[in-house]
Amino acid sequence: MIEPSATFVIAEAGVNHNGSLEMAIELVDAAKRCGADAVKFQTFKADTLVTKHAAKAAYQCEAVLDSNGQYGMLKALELTDDDFMRLNAHCNQHGIEFLSSAFDVESAIFLNGLGMRLFKIPSGEITNWPLLDSIGAFGKPVILSTGMCYLADVEVALQRLEMAGAGEITVLHCVTEYPAPYSQVNLSAMRTLADAFGVKVGYSDHTAGTEISIAAVAMGAAIIEKHFTLDTRLPGPDHAASLAPDDFQRMVTAIRHVESARGNGRKRPAPCERPNLDVVRKSITVQCPISEGEVITLGHLA
Repeated sequence: MIEPSATFVIAEAGVNHNGSLEMAIELVDAAKRCGADAVKFQTFKADTLVTKHAAKAAYQCEAVLDSNGQYGMLKALELTDDDFMRLNAHCNQHGIEFLSSAFDVESAIFLNGLGMRLFKIPSGEITNWPLLDSIGAFGKPVILSTGMCYLADVEVALQRLEMAGAGEITVLHCVTEYPAPYSQVNLSAMRTLADAFGVKVGYSDHTAGTEISIAAVAMGAAIIEKHFTLDTRLPGPDHAASLAPDDFQRMVTAIRHVESARGNGRKRPAPCERPNLDVVRKSITVQCPISEGEVITLGHLA
């Protein structure tokens, strides 16, 4: 059984800043208002991440209607090192945890230098052994997303991280499609991951709406990650598959209710039930006169 605890909710801002530091700061402020525990961005250099001729994914082509490939799209979505330093400071000032996924070793080292408490490894990097070795060597907690993975892929990644010296690792089940079809989500895989590796588990949600994240919490997710935007109608690859602030806030509220309702698993009367016992349960009464000295039988009682 996965022990219940407070769910760590990550607002995945990703590249929904559209390359603007000002919009990124707005995302931080909005995530804080929505009740998220952390806001996460993505740290990469397009020049070292993709080739100049790399094609976009199908969902990216639908969301970004231009003739540019993946390189041109990502180049326009880069933030500078100085931008991330300012975002980190802004998060610290406003009481929300700053996170960013590194897509290369240089970016991971930079983020570690910022003092980031934990590292989130995205699904696409789970076979990037140099990156896993670098992040593991920091000795910090790691959140590992497992979209597109077989169980054996997860096992190898965990071994790399543990051998490198990583701190506590939480494994997120994930389906890497935007939006992910409900029928292919397979939330029960969280239990499979927990049983196979003895780790905390969570869910990185790419479905439309909020109900799957809420269901994942009911099933024991320790971490929920959900894409977050200021406006789902904005141009960019991930806005349409993200939650706007009002919906994100409703999701967080529901998650808090559900995590509170999970309880400790012991079957006993809840404190709120105890006053109702004397009112709701049957009592024994007599249904006819009984003489002194008469032997009482069931016929006298109701």
